[in-house]
Amino acid sequence: MNGLRALVTRPRAEAVELAAALERRGIAALIEPLIEIRFADLPPPDLAGVRAILCTSANGVRALARLTPARGLPLFAVGDATAARAREAGFAAVVSAAGTVEDLARLVRAQLAPGGGRLLHVAGSAVAGDLAAALPGYAVERAVLYAAAPAERLSAPARQALAGGTVDLALFFSPRSSAIFVRLIEAAGLAACLGRVAAVSISAAADRPLAAFAWRARHIAARPNQEALLAALDTMLAPSP
Repeated sequence: MNGLRALVTRPRAEAVELAAALERRGIAALIEPLIEIRFADLPPPDLAGVRAILCTSANGVRALARLTPARGLPLFAVGDATAARAREAGFAAVVSAAGTVEDLARLVRAQLAPGGGRLLHVAGSAVAGDLAAALPGYAVERAVLYAAAPAERLSAPARQALAGGTVDLALFFSPRSSAIFVRLIEAAGLAACLGRVAAVSISAAADRPLAAFAWRARHIAARPNQEALLAALDTMLAPSP
């Protein structure tokens, strides 16, 4: 271990997977989910007339897989992690946009002509971007299958670690989780502690709310995915020549 410790703000399922990747780099993870995923107890979605499924998060895949055994429809995923989750869940025809909601819309436009059936956008109660607006001429139907509830306070271990200066890195994966973090840090009176912490964000949008504080440093991944964020970490931690 290199003695570093990272505050991981992802929802718990993704945070556990990320913690394993950090451990391989000698970084201990303090898991502090800022958003709790609550899957909806709903009947299976009606897939009659659906041409393809659009998933903008791995939690959307999880929510859909819980509700229906259907796996035959093409599934367009916003990024590689969401695509990987879909393949693990048994969806056979999965393609990844490897980017943002805008990238996903471009992928759909490149592979599917308008018309020919509905596109089912599996989503949570809060969404980033407007996928339907980015696909004019397509029949996009949003199915809200889970809720993403914000944390109401920082946990005692997180407060103690930040106050004690034992957090070296904080990792952020969405503008919403960053904004929640800002609110909770201000409520806890811990803003001054962040001068010892480097923030690493998956995108410029996720980084933007963090400008409210004076961090030791702020870094942004080259692409909006976990692999690029980990690559940014590797660059940060590489020994100087």
